[in-house]
Amino acid sequence: MSFRSILQDMRGEFGSMSRKGFDIKFGYGMRSRSHRVVQDSSFMPVDAFKQSCWANMPPELLRDVLIRIEASETTWPSLKNVVACAGVCRNWREIMKEIVKTLEDSGKLTFPISLKQPGPRDSLLQCYIKRNRSNQTYYLYLGLNQASNDDGKFLLAARRCRRPTCTDYIISLNFGDVSRGSSTYIGKLRSNFLGTKFTIYDAQPPNSGAKVAKCRSTRIVNMKQVSPRVPAGNCPVAHVSYELNVLGSRGPRRMQCVMDAIPVSSIEPGGVAPTQTEFLHTKLDSFPSLPFFRSKSTRTENFQSGPLAGYKDEMLVLRNKAPRWHEQLQCWCLNFNGRVTVASVKNFQLVASAENGVGRQEHENVVLQFGKVGKDVFTMDYQYPISAFQAFAICLSSFDTKIACE
Repeated sequence: MSFRSILQDMRGEFGSMSRKGFDIKFGYGMRSRSHRVVQDSSFMPVDAFKQSCWANMPPELLRDVLIRIEASETTWPSLKNVVACAGVCRNWREIMKEIVKTLEDSGKLTFPISLKQPGPRDSLLQCYIKRNRSNQTYYLYLGLNQASNDDGKFLLAARRCRRPTCTDYIISLNFGDVSRGSSTYIGKLRSNFLGTKFTIYDAQPPNSGAKVAKCRSTRIVNMKQVSPRVPAGNCPVAHVSYELNVLGSRGPRRMQCVMDAIPVSSIEPGGVAPTQTEFLHTKLDSFPSLPFFRSKSTRTENFQSGPLAGYKDEMLVLRNKAPRWHEQLQCWCLNFNGRVTVASVKNFQLVASAENGVGRQEHENVVLQFGKVGKDVFTMDYQYPISAFQAFAICLSSFDTKIACE
């Protein structure tokens, strides 16, 4: 009996009562694991689950079956079977959480939390961004076919919000609901008035020493109380700055990214980058007695220390790789290995800055590359130590209007 037929038999056993638990999409309609389990449990009565043959399976055998299913599914869309198993019940979910490795170790984007984890170490994860000019939205997809950017797995969405003194890019897990009050809101990018300096905010602390920015919107959004499952707080995790070009000289933009939440030692051999393993609001399931909203003093007292409080190293600094001038083509050139096909001032490659004191090999490795391939289509490839969320936010900064940088 093949693993695929086992999974089909599982679906047949639960029937329509658990149908919604299996029909899960990675972006639109897909929530955090705890939220999904709570919702799915209402579609499966206890009696129905007890009558299923899977309920009486010995734990060791069940774990072995789930391990084999996880090992047999390596890419999307087949990985939805792994997500479906995690949505059956709390017991299955805990087993799948132990089985599924982090993105850094497995190289697979399985659960939504993978978008907050550092990418793989040895290769660039190939994604692409589609821009919708009509409603100022941007969509991040995981590339499934290297020959085309028309077929991909939705990962993140962002919406541009203009304000009198700045511009915000709201980032969400939901394709159709990109708002600050959504339960799928995970962070934002904010620029200054000139569009030369940006701050990336995470909706939850990336580590125990992260600093939460005080903001009225963490408790009230549009004069309405936020859902208790919306993570409260904006934690600055990175700062992006573009060098001013007051003389108007021709050439590519110069940018620098200071990763507040990543130590410089993470890119050295044996280094470790902070890795989130679950969304902040999943802890509410284990501690239901905790108040949903605390006072300002108690809400921030655990995060008073600055970023990287748990690390003794300096913060990682990324700079754009300097292009070379091509005499025959009469343009600035970078080697994107065929991933970029259209010349644009937005194109860039980020590497570790020499001021970090890293070796030559670490300085040459491309951490993030972004480039244009069509009218409103851009490739985004990233790897360890940054996450998909951080890479997406950095790329969004390249879309913003820069008055004094062109």
